[in-house]
Amino acid sequence: MRKIVLAAAVATSALGLAACGEAADAVSETGDAMVEGADSAVNAAGEAAEGAADATTDAAGDVVDGATDAVEGAGDAVEGAADATAEAAGDAATGVVEAAEEAAAKAEAMVDGE
Repeated sequence: MRKIVLAAAVATSALGLAACGEAADAVSETGDAMVEGADSAVNAAGEAAEGAADATTDAAGDVVDGATDAVEGAGDAVEGAADATAEAAGDAATGVVEAAEEAAAKAEAMVDGE
């Protein structure tokens, strides 16, 4: 009878150990899956950060290109304004010279006519 009880205890222990072994395997597999999931998450985060950095670089390049175009446009506008100012000053000077010549001619006519 003792042998039967002892055999039952040994069988129960063996079944318990087998169940623990299966549970340990399941825990190991779960741990492996968690590590794989974490690795995938880290890789995805790295790719997202790389994509964000690329997008930021592209946007900064676009801003620089836009600023360059604006500066070139402003330079063209200043050059056009300078040309227009020079032309207007030249026209005004010509007008002053013509008015002075006309005034001189009138003054000479007045002197001659007296």
